[in-house]
Amino acid sequence: MSQQKQKYYVVWHGHHPGIYNSWAQCQAEVKNFPGAIYKSFKSRVEAEEAYGTTPDMKRSFARKKEAAKFSTKSEFVSESISVDAACSGNPGVMEYRGVWTSDKTEIFHFGPVPNGTNNIGEFLAIVHALALLAKKNDQKTIIYTDSKTALSWVKKKKANTKLKADRTNFKLFEMIARAENWLKTNQWKNPILKWDTENWGEIAADFGRK
Repeated sequence: MSQQKQKYYVVWHGHHPGIYNSWAQCQAEVKNFPGAIYKSFKSRVEAEEAYGTTPDMKRSFARKKEAAKFSTKSEFVSESISVDAACSGNPGVMEYRGVWTSDKTEIFHFGPVPNGTNNIGEFLAIVHALALLAKKNDQKTIIYTDSKTALSWVKKKKANTKLKADRTNFKLFEMIARAENWLKTNQWKNPILKWDTENWGEIAADFGRK
């Protein structure tokens, strides 16, 4: 009899988000948890790479083992935080904010500041949301962003911007340095997921300037 291969399970949205070594452990974390989001991986490395980013736009329900693709607006988690940035030009005057996804109530708003970029704003907004949730000891609330670049930067804990620092934006670069340091010196379990604009419309934090 061939030995069953080890699988690893990532729980993005459950009782205790994290990486688990068995289906039994994963099931305990998603059972009776509305809107649970999880997925199995063949290796620990794949699981670690996937954790903290988007679960490939797949959602699993505790009563079903198969995953179903996000397809309708009703399938995002409304009790969550959405972040977005706006920039007039690239670079240009930039600002960012975070809102409650359910009713678009603004939680935080930074800017406008000169000589920034949209990607920098998106990155800072995610870290701002993470730090805010950490202060509240909240490790479950999902953060949505529509920026793949910002997701990548947060994952790498480094803002890989090509923008040059000068006298007009040195304070912004100080913020970037603080955000990178926060990511390197703190741990979080909050899922940071890619907003599905095609199926759900504009993200709740959108500034509406397109």
